[in-house]
Amino acid sequence: MTQPIVTLATSADYPHLDADDQGLPDALRERGIEPRVAVWNDPDVDWDEAGIVVLRSVRDYAKRRHYASFLEWSRSVPRLLNHPSVVGWNSDKHYLQRMAAYGVPMIPTTWLEPEQQLSKHQLHTRFPAYGDFVVKPAVSSGGRGTGRYTAMDAGSRADAINDAVHHLHRGRTVMVQRYLEEVDRKGELSLVYFNGVLSHAVEKAPMLHPSFRSTDEEEAHEEIVRAREPSEQEWLWGERVRKAIHGVIKETARRDIQLLFNRVDVVSDGEGGFYLMEVSLIDAGLYLTSSPQAMTNFADAIAQRVFW
Repeated sequence: MTQPIVTLATSADYPHLDADDQGLPDALRERGIEPRVAVWNDPDVDWDEAGIVVLRSVRDYAKRRHYASFLEWSRSVPRLLNHPSVVGWNSDKHYLQRMAAYGVPMIPTTWLEPEQQLSKHQLHTRFPAYGDFVVKPAVSSGGRGTGRYTAMDAGSRADAINDAVHHLHRGRTVMVQRYLEEVDRKGELSLVYFNGVLSHAVEKAPMLHPSFRSTDEEEAHEEIVRAREPSEQEWLWGERVRKAIHGVIKETARRDIQLLFNRVDVVSDGEGGFYLMEVSLIDAGLYLTSSPQAMTNFADAIAQRVFW
């Protein structure tokens, strides 16, 4: 009997998957599945023969030279997980506005659009007047192109303006958000779901130290994580976000779609609630080596989709 095929889609930067995913092929073999690994934009790959294709280390999709071709590729793959319609909207952080419309709290954000053609003075007036703030492009992966700045320091503020100009002149929407002190105190929480079920959670240490900035879309942020059990309140936060995600899915695709994987990043608002930082449905790091059950849960979830 021929084994079913699952192809793990990656990028040229990670031709053998990233370190966190490298145990996944063996886990799939143990479940009677033939794993393959292929670079998403390799012209020699026949995606019609790839079986179910699972998005993994496609970290370069947000680069300006790749973005349009990646979206076109995702629509061409016969059996892609997550679904191409999900990839389309999740690739641009404007989706956070849609999540907010479904009642999910979001960090107050100023959106700077290229078509506004803002001058440096106009950018200056749109930055916070005090405290630290973050400037980042709406299309990015792994924290690339993100910087943290200090409002009251003239040099830092000038760097922030130059950062915004860098992105805007390249046709990218820019997001400006106040930096939350709760991130320094408590870090971020990532909740990871497979086939709609919570698998595990990790706490992430702060990544943006006060002097960090990078307009280089090649440079990703290093994450320091530790696994922990989410509280009941955090679990409820995750369910609230998941409900909103499926609201956006139904609004976009005119039907509900089961997500193979879903990572929800939240941060405390300091008042007993939370803010949604990000929903990762494309190249999400799933922290498969962070806890004993994570790799098993993901391999089982893929097997469920293969043998349904």
